[in-house]
Amino acid sequence: MLVVFTAAKLFSELFERLSLPGLVGEILAGVLIGPSVLNFIQPTPILHDLSELGVLFLLFRVGLEVRSSDLLKVGGTAFLVAASGVIVPFVMGWAILRYWGFPQVESIFVGAALVATSVGITAQVLSARHALHERASQIILAAAVIDDVLGLIVLAVVSGVARGQFHAADIALTAILPIVFMIVLAKWGSHTVSRAIPALQARLRAADAQFHLAIVLLFALSVMALYTGIAAIVGAFLAGMALGENVAHRVHTLVHGTTELLVPFFLVGIGLQVELSVFRDSSLVLLTLVILAAAVASKLIGCGAGALNLGLRDATRIGFGMVPRGEVGMVVAQLGLAMGAISRPIYGVVVFTALATTIIAPPLLSLAYRQPQLAGD
Repeated sequence: MLVVFTAAKLFSELFERLSLPGLVGEILAGVLIGPSVLNFIQPTPILHDLSELGVLFLLFRVGLEVRSSDLLKVGGTAFLVAASGVIVPFVMGWAILRYWGFPQVESIFVGAALVATSVGITAQVLSARHALHERASQIILAAAVIDDVLGLIVLAVVSGVARGQFHAADIALTAILPIVFMIVLAKWGSHTVSRAIPALQARLRAADAQFHLAIVLLFALSVMALYTGIAAIVGAFLAGMALGENVAHRVHTLVHGTTELLVPFFLVGIGLQVELSVFRDSSLVLLTLVILAAAVASKLIGCGAGALNLGLRDATRIGFGMVPRGEVGMVVAQLGLAMGAISRPIYGVVVFTALATTIIAPPLLSLAYRQPQLAGD
């Protein structure tokens, strides 16, 4: 913990002095001290758990700063962004692998791995730039939540194809549960919490009882999200959103402090997972670079196209904000490998791409938010 946290903060400071996003420095700190370079720190269950806590609190903190009414207002545009941001990456990933001569099932899994968006990195960039209340940021957050459900449906279909079993009823159930969960919380969560928190707090004598109740809700909704089939971070985000307007400023302060402690373990943990071994096979280098370029371009084109009615500047911001694949892409790759649907070399390509997009996205997003005006806007 000493080495990981210190390395993260040293690299963050270095990158901030170079006018680059500090979180990229923290990810690269993990690459440097991890198995790929110095092999000083190995991924361990403890570091994994701290990483999971870090991303939960990150999305919880972001949710505290966002009002559910704001996200519901951009829901239509967010759905278009999420849908086009699923279709374009899937088709591009599948087409590239088929062109390279890989089997149909393997190509489909690579397409599925490029579908999902990992919102943790984007949320950190937007929070650091105090841009969470901008229209583009709210669409990114709402689209990322919708994207998680759409990605779940794609994964269910792809897994069924790989097993030779496809049941429409199972796919429908897979979609309905998380959709109902998210709609109920987004629409009525804040109203319910506004009544429950004061009533519960009046019965409690402990100091910082509001903070204790907030953390209970964070973990409870994260668990519920997992049981509906979506990522725990979606539950954490919705918990924060339900509480944002109903808790004292001190709760925001305590959550911020906890997040600052834990998020470096999440960011360094990403770097620890990077596999540079994929570049030892020269035949895979070109494929890796093509897949990486497609991973960035497909979200920029797909998600940006869904938001063109907002202008080129916001469409660009939204496109770059949806680029990171992170741990979500890795989960799809691991499932494909476990099922024997993808080979070990392709698994390495997908994992590297998922993590590389996570490193590439913050500078692109920072540049897009720094740009006051783009031609044609």
